Amino acid sequence: MWRHVSTTLALLLLALARPSHERDIDHSRMVRGGNGPSAEASPQYWATQARAAIDAKLHRKESTNAARNVVMFLGDGMSVTTLAAARTLMGQRRGNTGEESQLSFEAFPSTGFSKTYCVDAQIADSACSATAYLGGSKANIGTIGVSAAVQQGDCVSATDPANHVHSIADWALKDGRSAGIVTTTRVTHASPAGVYAHTGSRHWESDFLLTYMCGTDEPRQSDIALQLIENHPGDKFQVILGGGRREFLPNTVIDEEGTQGQRLDGRNLIEEWQEAKKSQNVSYQYVWNREQLMEASEELPEYLLGLFEGGHMQYHMEADPTTEPTLAELTEVAIRSLSRNEKGFFLFVEGGRIDHAHHDNLARLALDETIQLSEAVARAAELLSEDDSLLVVTSDHAHVMTLNGYSPRGSDILGPSLDGADMSDVPYMTLSYANGPGFRQHADAGVRTDVSQQDYRDTSFLYEAMVPLYQETHGGEDVAVFARGPHHSLFSGVYEQSQIPHLMAYVGCFGDGPHACDAHN
Repeated sequence: MWRHVSTTLALLLLALARPSHERDIDHSRMVRGGNGPSAEASPQYWATQARAAIDAKLHRKESTNAARNVVMFLGDGMSVTTLAAARTLMGQRRGNTGEESQLSFEAFPSTGFSKTYCVDAQIADSACSATAYLGGSKANIGTIGVSAAVQQGDCVSATDPANHVHSIADWALKDGRSAGIVTTTRVTHASPAGVYAHTGSRHWESDFLLTYMCGTDEPRQSDIALQLIENHPGDKFQVILGGGRREFLPNTVIDEEGTQGQRLDGRNLIEEWQEAKKSQNVSYQYVWNREQLMEASEELPEYLLGLFEGGHMQYHMEADPTTEPTLAELTEVAIRSLSRNEKGFFLFVEGGRIDHAHHDNLARLALDETIQLSEAVARAAELLSEDDSLLVVTSDHAHVMTLNGYSPRGSDILGPSLDGADMSDVPYMTLSYANGPGFRQHADAGVRTDVSQQDYRDTSFLYEAMVPLYQETHGGEDVAVFARGPHHSLFSGVYEQSQIPHLMAYVGCFGDGPHACDAHN
């Protein structure tokens, strides 16, 4: 008897101990909108959905061909939480509850997770991780395209070929395929630089910081922009699209939109790129705005260089659509250009500003940039056959945005949590950050600022952060990998990030190591 009473009492105390907002949720609101209670309230609805998914999986045939084309999409900083929040926002923009929505690549048949730590870092930056997912070798934080024998800030070690890590683009070019890069960041930024550069510091995009850190005396490595224009494999890329004009222009030059160049050596690398292509007797074009890009796409040259901003490209929600192409448009132009090579191609596409928005606690912009990446992937999937083209979508690292609370189904993903408030009766947002510039000083007695009273619908609204930092940090959890095309199931499971390029090359039958088309496989 006493045992029964004590058990009942314990359960009662446990129930009372739960936060009031957890006890008082109006569960009847969980299925508002979307398919509505009449559909989703029935177990048969979910069973029918599951059977359809099973049937689709059973009838989807995995191609065992070699991949003629390989396209890698990189959502910089695209954590699993970012995916969940972005798909919800996308659905809500379409008038649905949102949670049931699906980003384009979430429909891919195979999904895995990669471990993102670097040789000397528990939580990766975009440089050492780029060396992993593009070059197949983990490296030290802040370095790109070099082995862990090179420490960040070493001015000389990257000049030693023995320390170089070569990217999958280099492997593809050696096999006679074409290669290119597309990014919404500067084309010399950490992620795209991983396709072609070897550097002791991600910050040496032009000779400006390189000279400051290393002086002018030889030996010292070349800056990243110079490597892209002068060195293999960058000088072989048939498509280079993104931002970053300032890294290619001398500091005596003002570009088309008023940005001053940064180079100290007086070299105009855009002109040098054009002169090099002219001397090679190939067709080429340099463009700096969307109108020029669309005109060039009507009769594509053999080599196309597009630099659409002095720095990073603008956030999609803030961009001038008359001058700034979308990531989907850039992706389509690149695929159409590279597809002319009968042997195939490797293309790297980065939605790079997801990361930047997260660093500034600008959740609305981060989610919109993720949706833009989804649209670019969808465009590629329309243009390329599943039988001979491998599409891989992943991220370099996570971020510390959280999706929290107990809001009813369909609540505004960008708004305040609707399940109640904190212990001081102050509302909180569904999305928040562990750290960053969104921290607000607490009032007396530790009472938080009510951020729900601020204009959180503005793109400049800083989502709340727990720890004050000038910039929010990366997160160290695994990131998702999605694959569609030949041998897509190889990308399932949990594995080191450095295995990704080796898997892609295996499917494409190029580079060193075993190939899917080898006779013994």
